[in-house]
Amino acid sequence: MKMSVIGCGRWGSFIAWYLHHIGHEVTLYGREGSAHMAQFMQTRSNGLVTFGPDVRLTCDLDEAMRAEVICISVGAQSLSQLMAQLARYEVSQKTFVLCMKGIEVGTCRRLSQIARDALGEACGVAVWLGPGHVQEFLAGVPNCMVIDSDSEAVKERLVGLLSGGLIRFYYGTDLIGNEIGAAAKNVVGIAAGMLDGMGVSSLKGALMSRGTREIARLIAAMGGSERSAYGLCHLGDYEATVFSKYSHNRRFGELFVTGQTYSELAEGDATVRALCAMAEKTGVELPICQTVHAVLHEGADAGEAMSRLFMRSLKHEF
Repeated sequence: MKMSVIGCGRWGSFIAWYLHHIGHEVTLYGREGSAHMAQFMQTRSNGLVTFGPDVRLTCDLDEAMRAEVICISVGAQSLSQLMAQLARYEVSQKTFVLCMKGIEVGTCRRLSQIARDALGEACGVAVWLGPGHVQEFLAGVPNCMVIDSDSEAVKERLVGLLSGGLIRFYYGTDLIGNEIGAAAKNVVGIAAGMLDGMGVSSLKGALMSRGTREIARLIAAMGGSERSAYGLCHLGDYEATVFSKYSHNRRFGELFVTGQTYSELAEGDATVRALCAMAEKTGVELPICQTVHAVLHEGADAGEAMSRLFMRSLKHEF
């Protein structure tokens, strides 16, 4: 099938590689001025994936929009702007697969809501979520991921089209819970990195058990199922986010508390602002998210804030 990927960063370029690997005709789009796309145009490689001549590279959005299935992998906070561009096209009969994780700051919209608001009901909208790192997939290490949508037909079709030896896809059954859980795991990843940076990685067990319960409460308050917090999109993604050396969010948190900067995108940095706003609206207490927010955005001392977090009575958590 003819498929396009919009977004040529690490994950987007892997998706293009994977789609071609399982037999689809693939176009990878990057905007004009993108350093990532400039590198691909010059070398057809970013140091991780290398494309042969049968994967099309383009900076022409018109060309990318000719596909029937369009995977999107851009920063979550940039999705609304991109969707405004895509809304100018004829999108009926197309399926858009959102391959990133986040909640929009300011509106607290989930990514599928942003897409639906811009594109309407005539097209298919799905999310591709769950654990996995590019480096491990390219080394042949398989994993399980999730496709979820507000359409059962879209889910069934995509699971059939996207499944391969490297990735086994499960059918999601809770779009709200899976999107919130997937976005929130990046915040837990930042907290885990902070623990690493402070030399107290042993506290990750408490972080994971308490974090899952915290996010389960928020999911329920937002109309989803608490059980989703214990699935692949949240708890099932902790290994890749809380422990892996490849995790952007874990590394961001680690460097932040040691006074260093991190040049890659860590989605949890923005997502934590949206989650704290959601907590205020729903009345759900999110002590881990609120602690991370205080450290990143309110100038709180990381050591003192984390100490207060783990000194809390467990009766407040379960």
